Amino acid sequence: MNIGQLARQAGVAIDTIRYYERQRLLPDPPRSASGYRRYESGDVVRLHFIRRAKGLGFTLDEIRELLALSASRDQDMAAMKTVAAAKLAVVEQRLQELTRMRDALRTLVDVCPGHGALEQCPILNALTEETA
Repeated sequence: MNIGQLARQAGVAIDTIRYYERQRLLPDPPRSASGYRRYESGDVVRLHFIRRAKGLGFTLDEIRELLALSASRDQDMAAMKTVAAAKLAVVEQRLQELTRMRDALRTLVDVCPGHGALEQCPILNALTEETA
């Protein structure tokens, strides 16, 4: 299949495919006699893998590592679990940070009357005061 067909089947833009090739997430495809890239059904599967991994928050470097691990299907799954567990730990930490930020913002919004002199605004005061 050509790059346009691959893009449609994988649900990505042609530029995305070229970018992933430059990033070495997709192997260099063989070329036809006329110089056009020729892709296989395995490339669709690989693009779906990349998209799902990105959807779970993996970086391109991490996806590269996952792809390398997945190429060794006869190996133990421990390495794959280790990578996923490390990503889960990062996500858990971000969730804690986002929860803290949400709670702080909720408190500021709740105490602000939303009218009156700006110099009396608790949100502005909280943002401008120095902390120890």
